[in-house]
Amino acid sequence: MVTFVLVMLLLGLVAGAIARIVLPGPDQIGIFGTIVVGAIGSFVGGFLGYILFDRDVGEGALQPSGIIGAVIGSILVLLVWRSVGGRTGSRRYARR
Repeated sequence: MVTFVLVMLLLGLVAGAIARIVLPGPDQIGIFGTIVVGAIGSFVGGFLGYILFDRDVGEGALQPSGIIGAVIGSILVLLVWRSVGGRTGSRRYARR
């Protein structure tokens, strides 16, 4: 169980880091934020994979399609983060 959690945290870090590389920008979320983006993106990617392709965890949790889904989900989560409130600093200075 502990090994599974550590592997999922590592997968979240990798997926979040790839998403931040693909979408460069002024995100100041740090390593913990990158892991959170990757973990949430993994859930989003898994959900989309289940909806689109009817695959689930019972068919293998760690497979290439799951990793790609985690990266795509992380990119979507990062885009939503930026559009909702990830850039509060730039809005504050734009009003002056």
